[in-house]
Amino acid sequence: MTGTPTHCPYCALQCGMTLTPGDGPPAVAAREDVPANRGGLCQKGWTAADLLGVPDRLTTPLARPRRDAPLEPCTWDEALDRVAAGVSRLRAAHGPDAVAVFGGGGLTNEKAYQLGKFARIGLGTSQIDYNGRFCMSSAAAASLRAFGMDRGLPGPITDLGRSDAVLLVGGNPAETMPPFMRHLADLRGRGGALIVVDPRRTATARAADLHLRPLPGTDLALANGLLHLAIAEGLVDEAYVASRTTGFEAVRTVVNAYWPGRVERITGVPEPQLREAVRLLAGGERAHILTGRGGEQHAKGVDTVSAFVNLALALGLPGREGSGYGCVTGQGNGQGGREHGQKADQLPGYRRIDDPAARAHVAAVWGVDPDVLPGPGRSAYELLSALGTPDGPKALLLFGSNPVVSAPRAAAVADRLDALDLLVVADFVPSETARRADVVLPTAQWAEESGTMTNLEGRVLRRRRAVPPPDGVRTDLEIVAGLAGRLGAPGKWSTDPAEVFEELRAASAGGPADYAGISYERIEREGGVFWPCPDEDHPGTPRPYLDRFPTPDGRARFVPVEHRGPAEDVDGRYPVYLTTGRVLAQYQSGAQTRRIPALADAAPGPFVELHPDLAGRLGIEDGADVRLSTRRGSATVRARLTGDIRDDTVFVPFHWPGEGSANLLTNPALDPVSRMPEFKVCAVRLEPAGTSEARAGECGEDAS
Repeated sequence: MTGTPTHCPYCALQCGMTLTPGDGPPAVAAREDVPANRGGLCQKGWTAADLLGVPDRLTTPLARPRRDAPLEPCTWDEALDRVAAGVSRLRAAHGPDAVAVFGGGGLTNEKAYQLGKFARIGLGTSQIDYNGRFCMSSAAAASLRAFGMDRGLPGPITDLGRSDAVLLVGGNPAETMPPFMRHLADLRGRGGALIVVDPRRTATARAADLHLRPLPGTDLALANGLLHLAIAEGLVDEAYVASRTTGFEAVRTVVNAYWPGRVERITGVPEPQLREAVRLLAGGERAHILTGRGGEQHAKGVDTVSAFVNLALALGLPGREGSGYGCVTGQGNGQGGREHGQKADQLPGYRRIDDPAARAHVAAVWGVDPDVLPGPGRSAYELLSALGTPDGPKALLLFGSNPVVSAPRAAAVADRLDALDLLVVADFVPSETARRADVVLPTAQWAEESGTMTNLEGRVLRRRRAVPPPDGVRTDLEIVAGLAGRLGAPGKWSTDPAEVFEELRAASAGGPADYAGISYERIEREGGVFWPCPDEDHPGTPRPYLDRFPTPDGRARFVPVEHRGPAEDVDGRYPVYLTTGRVLAQYQSGAQTRRIPALADAAPGPFVELHPDLAGRLGIEDGADVRLSTRRGSATVRARLTGDIRDDTVFVPFHWPGEGSANLLTNPALDPVSRMPEFKVCAVRLEPAGTSEARAGECGEDAS
């Protein structure tokens, strides 16, 4: 049989693969025609087809006959009728904002669009956000205020391989998206330099020419220090700054205070390394500065990214072909998922929901009066924290997310879910969140449905159906249409992804993320199309800033920012920094990858990575169980001693639930602009599990 060309269900690299049906799971082959992976896949990609047949795959709706009863199988009509009745009852009693929607960065563009439309005119609620808020929202906000547009990479990913230097801040693609490393290998193979900023000596850092190891939470000071040196050493592109930017003098004044000695004291990065990094970045014709979650998932994440954008602008990188600032997007459709209406403050096409012109345009496409559209709602963590409270939503419809594992201060989030009158979860497995639901709706998986995804380059790609879903399973579009019909929602609610995409094109037309000129046929013909693409004669925009920036005056904006410490610093009771992240064989909350035997064998459970010197001071042995405690709770994980981490910092991956869940510990302090939680740094105490000190610290003393 002929294989079906499609894309991996995991990260935003969206590696190309071909699926060929057989007796068991479809056979996976890597595609050579997709520039992002060029015939390579990681272990997650090679085993992706195994997801389709996991033993606990959901194939029938489930509902609780009463709140204290277990979930039981029911028919689709029974399930959807119950959801519609519950939603109608709660809206009548408490108003439309009594019902909330929570989406995911892995949903196709079509599903993200339809979900946002359903929230606004099917439910009339402002209470919608998605787990992508926890991904690259800080980079998005910083890009918007600097460039007037938010897009992951500044050009095709192949530009990285032709660069002379890449500075990667807080990213570990060797584990999170391994085929990405092919492009960095191309860079180094032709004599370019890779500079990695990370408190850990990760697999990516080991491949670097220069590794800067700052104290967690000090990346902003590092960036300001690098810009100070660029100015002091005459490396600023003065002609570029004068002709293509505004605001440099205010930034120059701020970074005057970040002389190398001070930056070394704040960050722990030696002055000679700071000087070497700046010279490597400025020494070639083409260079890139890329940020990842390590620099972004902070209560000052937007300002941190702005500091690195300032450095990029001073060196004249954005808008220079083959150079620029970019963000290494995480989730599979992290880019497209926020462009078309899942986010609390946005409408399709990356339009602001409080913009009258944007409201009028989208309302006309939907066939409603603009006045019926709600305004901005709560951001993701604020929404989850409000669930079941007197002034918060009483019902939640959740698609493609598992916040019981992935949200910060996860135990409190679980309590809020339990306080709801109605929790509805659409998923393909009984995730930790689905197990708490009143109604569970079994959904089709990535290879069982069609649609589009937008990868980290801003390239819109086709995901193609390769196999039919199991009997009894419906797509998210079918679920939304079923609920919209029962609730009497105005407008058309197609279950055909191609028809939904045509409506998305119209809704996005004229917006910052303009898909009007992109069609399924064109994606097929060209292998993907870069947005913005306003009409079918437009070539697409692989490098959006070459001529001008999409700001009112066409110039990029410097933004002065100052270093400040983490929201929660170490002290005598919690003397060590905790940071979190991912490992090679697992993905996000692990609801998918923990079910794949090969991946579970490769990464069977959580651990804490700590320096042998720290372990010696605390009496912790390699392989022993360790109790970690913060002001929010405690977790028990296995110790892994390594010299690859600072001796004042520990690292815990966040893919597992239960007593080893990293997000029982993390701090939900929010960035004031992006509303990103501070996943990447908080204060923690460690003891060998079972000691009297560890037992006494089992209850957190939440001070937030």
